[in-house]
Amino acid sequence: MSPFKISWKNIWSKPLNAALNILLIAFGTAILTVLLLASTQIEDKLDKNSKDIDLVVGAKGSPLQLILSSIYYIDFPTGNIPMNEAKKLMKSPFVKSAVPLALGDNYNGVRIVGTDSNYISLYGLKLQSGKFWEADLEATIGINVAKEQNLKVGDTFFGGHGLTEMKDEHKDHAYKVVGILAPQQNVTDNLILTGIGSVWKMHGDEGESNEHHDHDHATEAEHTHDEDREFTSLLIQYRSPMAVAMFPMMVNQTTNMQAASPAQESTRLFSLIGVGVDTLQWFAVLIMFIAAISVFVNLYNSLKERSYDLAIMRTLGASKGKLFSLIILEGLILTLIGTLIGIALGHGILHLIGNYQESSQAKMNGLLFITEEFYLLAAGLSIGIVAAIIPAIQAYQSNISKILAKN
Repeated sequence: MSPFKISWKNIWSKPLNAALNILLIAFGTAILTVLLLASTQIEDKLDKNSKDIDLVVGAKGSPLQLILSSIYYIDFPTGNIPMNEAKKLMKSPFVKSAVPLALGDNYNGVRIVGTDSNYISLYGLKLQSGKFWEADLEATIGINVAKEQNLKVGDTFFGGHGLTEMKDEHKDHAYKVVGILAPQQNVTDNLILTGIGSVWKMHGDEGESNEHHDHDHATEAEHTHDEDREFTSLLIQYRSPMAVAMFPMMVNQTTNMQAASPAQESTRLFSLIGVGVDTLQWFAVLIMFIAAISVFVNLYNSLKERSYDLAIMRTLGASKGKLFSLIILEGLILTLIGTLIGIALGHGILHLIGNYQESSQAKMNGLLFITEEFYLLAAGLSIGIVAAIIPAIQAYQSNISKILAKN
């Protein structure tokens, strides 16, 4: 009989002990898997969505809220800012590029983002079909929006006031889908993009968007009208390194607006999340430690009960090394099964969490596999070896004649 078959039979000679060991290892591994996958995905989303944005300018309030609402679209905006004041900042010598945003509407929970053509280059957007929005009430939608809302080029839909629910549907104006984005692997996969003029029109402003406004023929009344218009925020790219120190201070001290750094706020957000992650990681490590002790006790007791059988194996020609490897193999089999079940369980739990998450922007994906999971597998196998090493040494050093004499 092969060493694997012998070890397998020995493990399952006491099924309850074996099941308890596997359960403990699986439980600890599952927690670590969920934490590893979730923290990796969150960090990846934070990096991908803010990588080319140096600063966000918006209404006074929480800087983190401003970042979450304007870059990640998972919170409510801090308010609106006057368009004329925002335009002055956009023309600053510190600013290389400034992308205005107008938020406030949604379609079945999908956020409608009013912006201009600079947004396309900021995120490097590419089309799968159709074209980018040009006129008011034209919309280019993310790939996930097209799939989940069953929309295609040429379809029309009505937006609703608010960011999460269709409470006040704008029945007077229908959006027309003119394009679908290719998969971007960032926040834009889950957005509906349109011109700022579309958002203004939804809220009773019949004036044309800034992109199509003819300044040469603007009347005094239209200028007055402009003063009433608002943006939600600006996504800014700096022109020079000097702007990092000067521009945010200027905005915060000399205007009624606030400037928030995505890098700083994302770091702060991740550090807040990290406190909870660290606590759970220690809890999982504790469970794994208990599992290691359980495997050790199980193998140690099993060795004492099987000492006569092992002595007989020696008399039949089995070497000391073979007995040593049998015990190590038992530890490895137990921890390997537990670790694999734990990793699978972790993916299943995260996928379930992802299915119940309301925000499509922060949705977790349990079907994603990362290379760091091999470290979990290696850690599980290491636990098996460590837990089995003392019983294995005892089996190696066992005195055959004494054991046989006692029996």
